[in-house]
Amino acid sequence: MSFLAELDRYLTVRRQLGADLSTDERILRRFAIFADRDDVKYVNANLIMRWLESLSSASSGTRATRFRVARQFAEWLHGIDPKHEAPPRGLVPGRVQRVHPYIYSEAEIVAIIEYAHTLPSVYGMRGLTCSTLFGLIAVTGLRISEALGLDPADLDVESGVLHVRQGKLGKERLPPLDPSVVQRLESYGRERDRLLGRRPEAFFVTCEGHRLGDCGARYNFAQVCQQIGLRKPQLYLRHGRGPRIHDLRHTFAVRTMLSWYRSGKDVGREMIKLTTWLGHATPAHTYWYLEAVPELLELASARITGAAVEAGTRRRRPTSPR
Repeated sequence: MSFLAELDRYLTVRRQLGADLSTDERILRRFAIFADRDDVKYVNANLIMRWLESLSSASSGTRATRFRVARQFAEWLHGIDPKHEAPPRGLVPGRVQRVHPYIYSEAEIVAIIEYAHTLPSVYGMRGLTCSTLFGLIAVTGLRISEALGLDPADLDVESGVLHVRQGKLGKERLPPLDPSVVQRLESYGRERDRLLGRRPEAFFVTCEGHRLGDCGARYNFAQVCQQIGLRKPQLYLRHGRGPRIHDLRHTFAVRTMLSWYRSGKDVGREMIKLTTWLGHATPAHTYWYLEAVPELLELASARITGAAVEAGTRRRRPTSPR
């Protein structure tokens, strides 16, 4: 039995049920390659634990996620053939924690986009695509999967609206874009089509005209970050550790909220707009930034304290005699 072949069947069935498997697929392909390389016939707890130990060190949350994903695949295999064994739940404990966001400075974002534009390729498509992709995420806060899932028809130049079809949990949305962003995306599309000699099916593409994948985008981002000093240089084309593409989304959200506090806007009212813009399921997911970023927490605390003092002053103010 080929684990990779069974994995393709498993992923196909789950996708037909509407599951978003971009993360699960990356994890499971590494597991399937490991299992096929060891020439094992059946999955069990020992195989999964050996695979986990073969991977680079990671947080307890990441290890728990890898275990959970592999265990779910093992349960699928067990349903096909009882000789497969799914390990017991909780064998790898760990609470999944959200990574503390890295907030880029404006200079760092400019450096990322400018260096990405110089990434070498035969037709120049690599630099063109990566610089535009990273820039779009920085100014809109799109998830990487949402940006990579765009098609040329998803940009409505006339109305200045982007049709995000690949939202989390299958949700679609139509965020309006600043005219400068529309102009930049339109310019990218024209140059992309000129280099390829045709209009591709995907918006962000490789030199061959194929849709740029998640792994390719993250690899290029890691290379850029190493070159501009945001990550340490690595041997053998490794990504290393450091700020991520997703932190561009965090930066967008945090800077938006900071501007509200500094300009005196009603944050509670504006938060609903940002929740919708970012495609969060609930405002609670957006309010997380208040806890994750100290400056935001201080501003929120100052706003609450100021409101409380003002309310107390109004209550104590003596009324004029009639």
